[in-house]
Amino acid sequence: MPWNSQGGGGWQGGGGQGPWGNRPGGGGGGPQPPDLEELIRKSQEKVKSLFPGGGGGGGRGLSAKAISIVVLALLGIWLASGFYRVQPEEEGVVLRFGKLNRVTTPGLNYHLPSPIESVLTPQVTRVNRVEVGFRSGTGASGSGRGITEEALMLTGDENIIDVNFVVLWRISNAADYLFNIRDPEDTVSIAAESVMREVIGQTPILEATTEGRRAIEGRVREQMQVLMNEYGAGINIEEVQLQKSDPPAEVIDAFRDVQRAQADRERLQNEAEAFANDIIPRARGEAERLLQEAQAYEQEAVERARGEADRFTQVLEAYGKAKDVTIKRIYLETMEEVLGGVNKVIIDSQGGGNGVVPYLPLPDLERRARERDAAASAAAGSAPVERGFGAMQSGATQ
Repeated sequence: MPWNSQGGGGWQGGGGQGPWGNRPGGGGGGPQPPDLEELIRKSQEKVKSLFPGGGGGGGRGLSAKAISIVVLALLGIWLASGFYRVQPEEEGVVLRFGKLNRVTTPGLNYHLPSPIESVLTPQVTRVNRVEVGFRSGTGASGSGRGITEEALMLTGDENIIDVNFVVLWRISNAADYLFNIRDPEDTVSIAAESVMREVIGQTPILEATTEGRRAIEGRVREQMQVLMNEYGAGINIEEVQLQKSDPPAEVIDAFRDVQRAQADRERLQNEAEAFANDIIPRARGEAERLLQEAQAYEQEAVERARGEADRFTQVLEAYGKAKDVTIKRIYLETMEEVLGGVNKVIIDSQGGGNGVVPYLPLPDLERRARERDAAASAAAGSAPVERGFGAMQSGATQ
């Protein structure tokens, strides 16, 4: 308020009193300084009036004690606010004036109360899930939906493929996770899509849709982990799972027809190769056997001819040296060869007068006659006849 220059230096509208409710001195004409003791006294009286029985004569000492109790209580509450608990699946990251100070383990811990220190407790053991190319159903229907702009990718042989996959990750370094990247889930999702596009772009469509799926998952996981380490994200990529790796729905039927035709072609080729592998060695073995038999027959015929020629030469030489002996030996060998397998009785023609009776082999003749009749009956389709032996007997008696 403006100072009044008239009437002894009073304040306008203040009835001649200063701002602290007391009048200025008489002779000085200027404002008087506030009385500190009076201010303290009035403050104590106001605080004392807040407590029951504080209006007595000994209120000054009681008010000071009450103030001390209140201050100590407030100080205790403030200090107690620094206790915090870290759950088993969490880590405590303590910040001092917003700067990383330390990392605490699970259990009951303490930090300086706010605003000096604060704590963050991310869950470091929980396995997080990021879906790329689709979103699983979370509503009552439970049906998922595809994200076309994420799912369609170009393969190494310039075909389009529809890829849905899941990335499982967890926090490996809580401090890096909190302060080195802004949005961890979006970072993992974008990095996963980028790496998958790179790997699919180096893989033919047939391999990407059939036996190459496991190899693709491993390559994507390794490259994503390298990328997260370069970012310093404090994230560990646990697993990459391909949910779907098929051509687009518009051409999937035609693609499957082509795959079936290729499978039939490979099957027929394998069957032809198996037949060839079976018949060719067998034919080669048969040809080798015939060749060896021919060579053996050739050697046998040549050696037999040589032996016959040598034997004839030797007989000729022996005949030239002893004609009678050779002729007799040839005769005996010939008779031995002719009569060797025949039942016979030899009678000396010169011994007919010495009582030798001519012998007829009747049992043998009877057996031969029966065998001949049985063979004739079998050939004619009739029962064997018994007249052959009678005829033989009559012929023999004559």
